[in-house]
Amino acid sequence: MTDGTTRPADDWWRSAVVYQVYPRSFADADGDGTGDVNGIRARLPYLADLGVDAIWISPWYPSPLLDGGYDVSDYRGINPDFGTLTDADALIAEAHALGIRILIDLVPNHCSWEHPWFKAALAAGKGSPERELFWFRDGKGPDGSLPPTNWPATFGGQAWTRIEDGQWYLHLFDISQPDWNWDHPKVIEEFDSILRFWFDRGVDGFRIDVADSMAKDSSLPDVVPTPDGEVSRDKYEGHPTYDQPGVHDIHQRWRRIADEYADTPQGPRVFVAEAWLSPADRLAQYVRPHELHSAFNFDALQCPWDAEELREVIDHTTEHFWAVGAPATWVLSNHDTIRHRTRYGRDQKDASMPAGTVPTDLELGLRRAKAAVLLELALPGGAYIYQGDELGLPEVEDLPEDVLDDPTWERSGRTVRGRDGCRVPIPWSGSEPAYGFGGDGQPWLPQPADWAPLTAESETADPESHLNLYKAALRIRHDQEALGDGRMVWDETAPTGVLSFTRDPGFRCVVNLGDEPVALPPASAVLLSSAPLDDDKLPVDAAVWLQV
Repeated sequence: MTDGTTRPADDWWRSAVVYQVYPRSFADADGDGTGDVNGIRARLPYLADLGVDAIWISPWYPSPLLDGGYDVSDYRGINPDFGTLTDADALIAEAHALGIRILIDLVPNHCSWEHPWFKAALAAGKGSPERELFWFRDGKGPDGSLPPTNWPATFGGQAWTRIEDGQWYLHLFDISQPDWNWDHPKVIEEFDSILRFWFDRGVDGFRIDVADSMAKDSSLPDVVPTPDGEVSRDKYEGHPTYDQPGVHDIHQRWRRIADEYADTPQGPRVFVAEAWLSPADRLAQYVRPHELHSAFNFDALQCPWDAEELREVIDHTTEHFWAVGAPATWVLSNHDTIRHRTRYGRDQKDASMPAGTVPTDLELGLRRAKAAVLLELALPGGAYIYQGDELGLPEVEDLPEDVLDDPTWERSGRTVRGRDGCRVPIPWSGSEPAYGFGGDGQPWLPQPADWAPLTAESETADPESHLNLYKAALRIRHDQEALGDGRMVWDETAPTGVLSFTRDPGFRCVVNLGDEPVALPPASAVLLSSAPLDDDKLPVDAAVWLQV
């Protein structure tokens, strides 16, 4: 493990700050209201100026977009709404010229019901080789009218749908997303080929969607019920569809493919896992040597704004990840979660409640969001920024019902609004929608009328803006030997409610989550503060970086 001072190029991912682009909502080059690849290309200078090391692009593949692109109909193409393979090749080359690496999404648990292989399986009928690539089963009961298991679907309802010939197919997510059968060698070989296709085009790595889900217990046991008799949605140990032992064989195979590229001029190709697993010792199994390189830390993302709970998450994460030689990876928001400015502006017992259901103080949320980014970027390992986090965007909690696009809305019987509120297109410039996003009218999801102060143009001109705090933090992070991969030491003398730690050489981060301003510890210089200091005291809900 590097100690954080040498940072060989081959280990770039251990310290990388990666910016997530949700392509539909990032930038629209052709003016049709939907973001596209050429829009990303046009904004590469912005990302280079921000100071990120890499971009992760959410699915850009051909798709009916019934789940925001996570329903893939062709793993080797670009959605025509977003552009062409030629556009993607140009993006990769232009990003590399700016020193920015490119990660893309891999969606291996399921595809779209528009995928040619699934359409062939439907047409081929019972017992056919085509159906063996998916999970087709006869139902239970005298007439097969009951689903094969009690498994629930993530977006609501059950995980099985019956078709005309009486069989059922498995979809752990939306009805439009049939699960691949990873027990079949043809599926395994197909994804080997997909990885090489994109690696050969210059992609630097993949974010693996639901990386804990591909392997299933083929005996199809029911999910254990909860004490009140409901179907459990917890990913308990031994769950038949999540965190099965066989998933590690898949990851080890992929790691060997990535390592084939290690000696190329571009350097190693890498994987980051999306696996909603807790506690951290379970997640750490995915980043052991010869498996995946890193994994999102959702315990940190879901943690409330509380000093004791944050420290527990940080300690647990670093302990288990360091034990297997992997870096921790920190993230505050993504395309599946309520934006953290909104979460931090709520009563923290209600932080993760669905959009539009609890009161939010956005000014409080912004103060805490500024402090949170200094904490995130000071911790050992890598970090992820979701598009718009750098602008301090809040969740849009009042989208009209007739524009809601997330399958959760329909699958829940229109009771849960879903994730659209964090996917509203980015405001770039101007005083009214579409705020320079592209086109003359509202984009595919409408932007609020009061976002003019939150545009990239407006915040660039304001030295005290959220955007300029991010730029300053990333600039210091790149300049400081202490930051990125490495270790940390807690200051055990810090007051209650305060997180304070040092990193060698000569760096301290202090975050005040208490009820009163606190005196700063001795330091030779203040590098950066999320809020103005008051007579050398750090205000409540603020963070500071010190040279010591």
